[in-house]
Amino acid sequence: MSEIKLELNQKGHGAFNLYESGVKIGEMAISVSDGNLAVYHTEVDPDMEGKGYAKQLLDTMAAYAREHHLKVIPLCPYVNVQFKRHPKDYEDIWNKEEEVL
Repeated sequence: MSEIKLELNQKGHGAFNLYESGVKIGEMAISVSDGNLAVYHTEVDPDMEGKGYAKQLLDTMAAYAREHHLKVIPLCPYVNVQFKRHPKDYEDIWNKEEEVL
């Protein structure tokens, strides 16, 4: 059973960490400040790729952003691609002003 925990320090830097049976198998590195949630990197253990874990991290991050009224700056290549492939799914949280071209 997988579990995702948000672990942030006092400065708002940290990650959504993905655990499977208590073992960390993935993370989405983020920071939160000034109404924005910047996503820097998403990584899943290579042995666990292709099982939808990155999407679980993305869904959890998006739900967190919505719940806390944050705009997402998708600096992570994976998140950036998903936002561009499915713009209607993320238009409410996508901070396009900070977008990296």
